[in-house]
Amino acid sequence: MTELRFHRSLYRGQAVVEATKVYAKLATCEELEDAEHWIVRVSATSPARELRVVRELANYALGLTIAQDPRR
Repeated sequence: MTELRFHRSLYRGQAVVEATKVYAKLATCEELEDAEHWIVRVSATSPARELRVVRELANYALGLTIAQDPRR
């Protein structure tokens, strides 16, 4: 299992949730949070798949955060 931590000052929570839903088809994703982070725990059938999902999910969440930025 790999844990991703998205700092609340950089990522929108809705973007992390949406990204998790997209990649839940490829791996098991558990959403958590603490005072400073949105947290996603990812488990996949192989280490290679898990690494790929983790990287893609992080990029997707960042892209959605940028796209959802009201300052754009």
